[in-house]
Amino acid sequence: MSIRQATEQDVPRILEIYAPYVENTAISFEYAVPSLEVFTQRFLEITTRFPWLVWEEGGAVLGYAYGSLPFERAAYQWCAEASIYLCPEARGRGIGKKLYRELEQLLQQQGYKKVYAIITTANEDSIAFHRAAGYRYTATMPNCGFKFGTWYGTVWMEKELNTWDVPPHVPVSFHQV
Repeated sequence: MSIRQATEQDVPRILEIYAPYVENTAISFEYAVPSLEVFTQRFLEITTRFPWLVWEEGGAVLGYAYGSLPFERAAYQWCAEASIYLCPEARGRGIGKKLYRELEQLLQQQGYKKVYAIITTANEDSIAFHRAAGYRYTATMPNCGFKFGTWYGTVWMEKELNTWDVPPHVPVSFHQV
């Protein structure tokens, strides 16, 4: 059992874990599973700046967590978004908690002040998970996503990673920590 930085070779397995969330749930608001090429490009773009971690057990990736930008404008550059997906056999074993703890530590070292989780209202387990991890509600956006013939909202939760008033520097790339 280990947490490690994901590599491009992990992307097919990561996409395999993600696909059922797209195909069978409103946890992801994507309608179609991205192609391997599109998902690989997404992975490469994100990992130029953010950590993308995997949980590996017996040579198999069972889950992943990564950081990304929640907003584009320069004044938001001290904010990150965290995402996590686990395969069914990894749920309820504390893997998500360990992945998130490691991800948050890396984001803090990079210089991010806040980390956000943007969760669909269809994912009550994730809302409870984030609450237990120290996240607090910041906003609810009702009926903003339509999937499988139903309207779903999103819950925005946040956690403070750094408490300074004036940032000592702009966040650095994950590769610099």
